[in-house]
Amino acid sequence: MKYNFLGNTGLLVSEICFGTMTFGGRGFWEAIGKIQQEEVNGLMKSVVDSGVNFIDTANVYSYGESERLLGQSVKDLGLNRNELVIATKVRGRMDEKPNNIGLSRYHIFNSVDESLQRLQLDHIDILYVHGVDNRTPIEETMRALNDIVLSGKVRYIAVCNWPAWMVMKAQGIADKNGWNKFIGLQYYYSLSGRDIEREIVPLALDQNLAIMPWSPLAGGFLSGKYTREGQASGSRREAFDFPPVNKDKAYDIIDGLVQVGEKHNVTPAQVALAWVRQQQGITSTIIGAKNSNQLQDNIRSVDVELTEKDLQLLDELSALPKEYPQWMVERQNSDR
Repeated sequence: MKYNFLGNTGLLVSEICFGTMTFGGRGFWEAIGKIQQEEVNGLMKSVVDSGVNFIDTANVYSYGESERLLGQSVKDLGLNRNELVIATKVRGRMDEKPNNIGLSRYHIFNSVDESLQRLQLDHIDILYVHGVDNRTPIEETMRALNDIVLSGKVRYIAVCNWPAWMVMKAQGIADKNGWNKFIGLQYYYSLSGRDIEREIVPLALDQNLAIMPWSPLAGGFLSGKYTREGQASGSRREAFDFPPVNKDKAYDIIDGLVQVGEKHNVTPAQVALAWVRQQQGITSTIIGAKNSNQLQDNIRSVDVELTEKDLQLLDELSALPKEYPQWMVERQNSDR
């Protein structure tokens, strides 16, 4: 397992991050996974034994059950807390009470305390804001995040799913006030969803922010289970068709994954994960699993090294249409 520095920090994280969205299965999260404690413990042991030290969860996953199962697993297995980097999130609605949602100072502090109780930990290594809260000023959110770091309950802060301009505004506010800044970005990125290459990836490269892609298999669509002829029964997208995918284009990508996979004697899923891992700016790719076989298949993707010819084929099949001002920037810089 290779380890990369997390943005502009001295913290090393494995190039694979284990995501726990399949833990629990409460509410609509059941469509994603409903793994319980015994299976969780088995997966966590395999994860740690493989060299993965980066674990990702969220308060909203199964409304706290994912955090609870993860925390109990660390205890049951006697894992060394100091050898794990555990991330969770804040923003999503946890119940119908009016203030149990968002990125207000009130909710951030309450949410962190509740996450720590469920995780049975005394600190969170990385706290992500899990999305935009248009009703709370960014200044309030950034001040609260700075103060929660100073309290010792959180080590680093990061962000999911914000527009690039908003991330830079937050970084500017933090810099102006001498507050802690975001050190990383968790965004959807896959061969069938390359949108972050327009603004988020250039931002990350310019500001030395880590990128942690979520759903690198596009909600399982690039796993090899889906073809133009049909799909395997029991697939996640039967009940939860997310994230959005241009399926006609994705089938062409899958054809390419199969072609490259046959060349390397690996699965289409491993090729798709290897492609993400080999893109510029990527620090740690988040994988999930419902069973041990799926987990091991995904972890083994770190052994796949795609050639320039492989990358070119997949890039051409999945390329984004150029939008303004991108095509104008490229045109005007052609003579520089």
